[in-house]
Amino acid sequence: MDLKLRGRVAMITGPAKGMGAAITEAFAAEGARLALLGRDCEAIAPVAESVKSNGGEAIVVACDLTQPQQCADAAAKTKAAYDGRIDILINVAGGSGPIGKTGVETTPEEFDAIITLNMNGSFHAMRSVLPTMIAQRYGKIVNVGGTFGMRGRAGRMAYSASKWGLRGITKSFALEVGQHNINVNCVAPGMVDGPRFRDKVCADMAKRLGITIEEAVERHAAEYALRRVTADADVANACLFLASDAARQITGIDLPVDGGWAML
Repeated sequence: MDLKLRGRVAMITGPAKGMGAAITEAFAAEGARLALLGRDCEAIAPVAESVKSNGGEAIVVACDLTQPQQCADAAAKTKAAYDGRIDILINVAGGSGPIGKTGVETTPEEFDAIITLNMNGSFHAMRSVLPTMIAQRYGKIVNVGGTFGMRGRAGRMAYSASKWGLRGITKSFALEVGQHNINVNCVAPGMVDGPRFRDKVCADMAKRLGITIEEAVERHAAEYALRRVTADADVANACLFLASDAARQITGIDLPVDGGWAML
């Protein structure tokens, strides 16, 4: 299927590594014109260069998503670079928060930090692009949440709270801007294989249970109907679909990309 994303202007937050890099590469392969946002421009630069070396378009925009003015400035720079348009926003940037801590053990500072990054960051980015999308009567926003925002998880209270909150942000905005031909959806990955999953989540389980990291990976996979851990490309494909006109009649949803865990 041709998703008809060629020439669409897409802002992507958190594009430097992991899911963000995979999503960036997927949109570049479809011919989207990219603005890559993040605090660490040096980390983003190789991703942008890879896009351009393969014939794509990408600019790197410095932006601390927790700062609303920086988000507004990033949107302005994107419009200036790409004929005044912003067609797509993919909110990938986020953090994991404390791992293995109960709610009582979680400090107020840890809780505030992950809420600010995972909720406020997406909120500021959405506010920065929506006036343009409303004016052009076209827009696709995809927030990358998580399945712990659909089911509770012991030891991940702060992270779960942030992703539950992102679902509410998504649904409210979907109701408010649908009349302007703008779709707002949330992709909810399960555990996604990569350094953060193995070095933090699996390492914590391995330490607690006295098992190897590979055994921890297998235990996570065993929780899913498909008996496998999600890959970056699985999340990227879901984002491509929801950002395309193939999903024109879909808005306000939570799409688990988790091998069958959150909904089963």
